[in-house]
Amino acid sequence: MRHPRKLIFVCTGSDCKKSGGKALKKQLKAELKEGQLKGNCKLISTKCMDMCKSAPVVIVEDHFLKKTNFSKVLQQLKKS
Repeated sequence: MRHPRKLIFVCTGSDCKKSGGKALKKQLKAELKEGQLKGNCKLISTKCMDMCKSAPVVIVEDHFLKKTNFSKVLQQLKKS
């Protein structure tokens, strides 16, 4: 069964936070509240995903994004 909304998992482990994961989560949250993604996506915070060398880590649907940033996440959301 397909979800009506796309799922975005953001790692909130300590290494991901230090590498920009906290700011990334904040940007995504703001975009989901007011931007074009409003109502289309669900943001989920996770504990450490054990990919600390690739921090920050985000999963969009079934795609892992390593060493990612806001623009890369938006690109992946448009693709899926």
